[in-house]
Amino acid sequence: MLGKTYDLIVVGAGILGAACARHYLQCHPGKKVLIIEKESAPARHQTGRNSGVVHAGVYYAPGSLKAQYCREGLSETLAFCQAEDIPLLQCGKLIVATDSQEEIRLQALYQRSQDNGLHPQWMNANALRQTEQAISGRAAILVRDTAITDYTAITRRLLEKAIKAGAEIEYSAQVSDIHETAHEVQVSLHDGRRLLAEKLLNCAGLMADRLIQMQGLSTDFRILPFRGEYYRLPDKYNALVKHLIYPVPDPQLPFLGVHLTRMIDGSVTVGPNAVLALAREGYSWTHINVKDCWENLSYKGFWPLARQYWQSGLSEVRHSLFKSQYLKLVQKYCPQIQQHDLLPYRHGVRAQAVTESGELLHDFRFVHSERTLHVGNAPSPAATSAMPIARAVVSEFGK
Repeated sequence: MLGKTYDLIVVGAGILGAACARHYLQCHPGKKVLIIEKESAPARHQTGRNSGVVHAGVYYAPGSLKAQYCREGLSETLAFCQAEDIPLLQCGKLIVATDSQEEIRLQALYQRSQDNGLHPQWMNANALRQTEQAISGRAAILVRDTAITDYTAITRRLLEKAIKAGAEIEYSAQVSDIHETAHEVQVSLHDGRRLLAEKLLNCAGLMADRLIQMQGLSTDFRILPFRGEYYRLPDKYNALVKHLIYPVPDPQLPFLGVHLTRMIDGSVTVGPNAVLALAREGYSWTHINVKDCWENLSYKGFWPLARQYWQSGLSEVRHSLFKSQYLKLVQKYCPQIQQHDLLPYRHGVRAQAVTESGELLHDFRFVHSERTLHVGNAPSPAATSAMPIARAVVSEFGK
């Protein structure tokens, strides 16, 4: 069954798809745009299951797309929230070193922050304790730019603006095939319909590489899903910290470690860890998809990755299965939190692109053809960076 013809079809109604649709219509008013989302509502996965942090760009290699997009995204996200009356709090972030090795790595982060145009403040143990009485450490850096917000609310507002500009959106619409001809892109849906468009944009997040494969395009990476498990602290701890509290991350891994996050609703969460999920959208150990597991294990990039990081992987599994082990990660810098303080909270799954040689992709990766553009890897801070990424994507389509 043949459906309508569009100028652009956007797959995915997370924050990136919403930002791209809105910016495309700002640049091309009057064009016909359709956003299709396989879930029944927007922002159901990575966008709606993160910690709501608006990152400042501390960790990223100077000159990388990550660093550039993050710095631009920070200011644009703050401005958008203020203009649209979306909840926002620029509370700042403390990155805390708890031993001598972490302090050496913290010094490198301090320099990188400066290289990325930030103005971090170095704190010794006494200054840290005066700033945050509940936090213990040898040293810390304060990054005042970091903020918290509600990315689901931002996504909904971006979609509202896109729809007001003429876009259509369909939920519960899952793509089953993509076929590109010299004149158009044909998108088949699971309900039997076939949609036609001049161009297609893939912002499918955890499923992005499957759409690339569906179209028959070649890539040297695959997405592996890593579950991040969070806990919520009791309400009595809502005023425990004034800032976001982060550990010093392992520079070899793309994860930032278990941190204390002030949420925009006033609560405080702990997390996330990073354990390989047993399904692309597997938010617990009991959510198992045999096809997804087989895809992970049969991917030739998985095994060199596993050989390189098996110790870290086993450690993450231990932290996941035993709350007492997870607690130790928090007590390194906040000793007063006890095991009974770790209350249930929603988990998330991160889409991590891994090359065939087992390399973790740390920067954005785009795959394109004449009429399609696929956001193959949009790692954290993709939510922070959604608006500058949208500009880059729409500019690429204009070439």
